[in-house]
Amino acid sequence: MVDGVVLEPEGTLGAMRVGTWNLENLFRPGEGDPGPTPEVYDAKLASLAATITELAPDALAVQEVGSPDALDDLVDRLDGSWQVALAEPDGRGIRVGVIATGPLTSVEQVADFPDRLGPVRVDDDGTTITAMGRPALRARVGDVDVVSVHLKSKLLGFPGGRFDPRDEGERARYAVFAVHRRAAEAATVRAYADRLLDDLGRERLVVVAGDLNDEPQAATTQILLGPPGSEIGTGGFDAPDAGDGARLWNLAPLIPEDERWSRVYRGRRELIDHLLVSRAAVERVTAVTTGGPLPSSVTDDPRGRALVPASDHRPVVATLGRG
Repeated sequence: MVDGVVLEPEGTLGAMRVGTWNLENLFRPGEGDPGPTPEVYDAKLASLAATITELAPDALAVQEVGSPDALDDLVDRLDGSWQVALAEPDGRGIRVGVIATGPLTSVEQVADFPDRLGPVRVDDDGTTITAMGRPALRARVGDVDVVSVHLKSKLLGFPGGRFDPRDEGERARYAVFAVHRRAAEAATVRAYADRLLDDLGRERLVVVAGDLNDEPQAATTQILLGPPGSEIGTGGFDAPDAGDGARLWNLAPLIPEDERWSRVYRGRRELIDHLLVSRAAVERVTAVTTGGPLPSSVTDDPRGRALVPASDHRPVVATLGRG
């Protein structure tokens, strides 16, 4: 046990496909605000299930699960027997989870900010928080620890449920609140990864998977990497050093360039869904891809998507070869 985290002995890794997908407000009809019609819900389940079947992950970190029953409906449409683990929901009623074709063990929720981080202010009234708005979830699949994550959205919300600011000063303040919150959440996940890795990342198989709500070079995304200097595509990648035990590698550079995006925001493709893996895992990666239907472009107001029978994200899936 490391600081309360139970770590089972490592074994031998067989070939495995692991991925992440934001399912976008997966609610049943009559749930959510607003919820889908029965026709839209059925079409969305069919679309999600077809993509998962095509990509064939063994383990999939999922985000924006609004209803556990809705996720069960989706899993029921997949071939084989799938296991499900979910975290607690946020104020909107959405949560992260992990689904897998094999047993899920060592399931643990991650929420509280590290002790020395301190509270983070989130609004003009001075409200502060000391935990992630959407708890992350760790589940072990075989020999691989998967941590499903959904950091604070970069789509800004304002008092009274508005998505438009009263003025540019309000926009700027709430952008700062959002960045501070997302950074604190990234630091929380990074601290948890430190505990899982325990400087043994050359042996332990850890995958942090999820919607980080920013691109690979964003400061909040970079927090999750740990010690710098060995990213994929740099001169230090093939030169092992003392930092390898604690590092996480973002697999984004291994996605074919024309597929290196997971959402369309105001007409521009961006990669905000990521797989970050330990040294033991990155050495076994044989392929990384995105997939699924091409999503429509989103704006700063998500309320108009209740009747869209698809996710606004694409999944990201990596293949880990046999160890």
